[in-house]
Amino acid sequence: MLHLPSASRLFARLSEMHPELTAFRRDLHAHPELGFEEVRTAQRVADALRVCGVDEVHTGIAKTGVVGIIRGSGKSASRKAIGLRADMDALPLREENDFSWRSTKGGLMHGCGHDGHTAMLIGAARALAASRNFSGTAVVIFQPGEEGFAGAKAMIDDGLFERFPVDAVYAMHNWPSLPPGMIGINPGPMMAAADRIEITINGRGGHGAHPALTIDPVLVAAHIITAAQSLVSRNVHPLDNAVVSVCAVQAGDLGAFSVIPRQARLVGTVRTFKREVQDMIEDRLGRLVESVAVGFGATATLEYRRSYPATINTPAEAQFAGDVAASLVGESKVVRDLPPSMGAEDFSFMLQTRPGAYLRLGQGGEGGCFLHSPRFDFNDDVLPLGAALFASLAEQSMPLPRVES
Repeated sequence: MLHLPSASRLFARLSEMHPELTAFRRDLHAHPELGFEEVRTAQRVADALRVCGVDEVHTGIAKTGVVGIIRGSGKSASRKAIGLRADMDALPLREENDFSWRSTKGGLMHGCGHDGHTAMLIGAARALAASRNFSGTAVVIFQPGEEGFAGAKAMIDDGLFERFPVDAVYAMHNWPSLPPGMIGINPGPMMAAADRIEITINGRGGHGAHPALTIDPVLVAAHIITAAQSLVSRNVHPLDNAVVSVCAVQAGDLGAFSVIPRQARLVGTVRTFKREVQDMIEDRLGRLVESVAVGFGATATLEYRRSYPATINTPAEAQFAGDVAASLVGESKVVRDLPPSMGAEDFSFMLQTRPGAYLRLGQGGEGGCFLHSPRFDFNDDVLPLGAALFASLAEQSMPLPRVES
């Protein structure tokens, strides 16, 4: 377990729960469920919240989402409310670990640490419900479907913030690139917008020995792939960030070595931080695809789907979250200018509707594995710290009134 040189009393209490949090996390790891299918996970969460003594437990939000309500103490209770969010879903990934809590479901695993995030928020809920050392309301949000299903948006569309209004909302994610005990944040962008592109190229198929009688969509695809890289290198300002990646190509039949196909399809992703860069790439990629195809006598269309917006912390809440982190681990272990990741996160939808911040909790590179690796596992040593960070965000944003001596 992680030891801090100047641990708070809250961290000390949560450290005593470390064996229980570890057992809970490993149980979730052994029973992974995909987005909006987290039936067992949601039940385990709801049961744990009731045992913790939270004031209200609400289930079935966006199908499998769970919300707990914890009211603080104080004679003049504050009307302020703070949201704390954890994601619950697993990945369609076959686990290659051999420890006793490995996945019991073939082709499914917690390869991103959402089992750990859920366990940390359960720990925070237990600590908050036991101490009531705050004056407002803590809203603990257990979200389904982060891995590509936009579960945050689904909860919002299902009335999350109308039913449980909050003044600010916070989330965190384990980060193997930071050592255990380190916490990272940025006062602006944390993660990129994630867009899906699909390009369909139609030519004229025929015999590979007579290409003059065809319009080869494979050749067109190759030119589009090469030209698409100029969108970033020659159109995006050097101080901005963007990625255009073609990740899959489908054309023809591998068994038909002498047949030029009629159609080719490309699938990929675009990652950006700024809306104007996102708009520019969508516009120019569409024109590029059409013009390159026309130059070869073919036709091509672009389907551009905006999946997740960029995850942008609000500056005041990022500053506050960094201060809370420093109160737990010390200023030297808080990275306040953590470089943004080109990955994506649907907590971005919550940050579009409420102020808040998204933090990185260092967990170290367990086994040299990064997120989404088939050998990934959450580092249980950081469970008490993550739980203490969640709980401290609520306590320090809604402090009890000082008693005059």
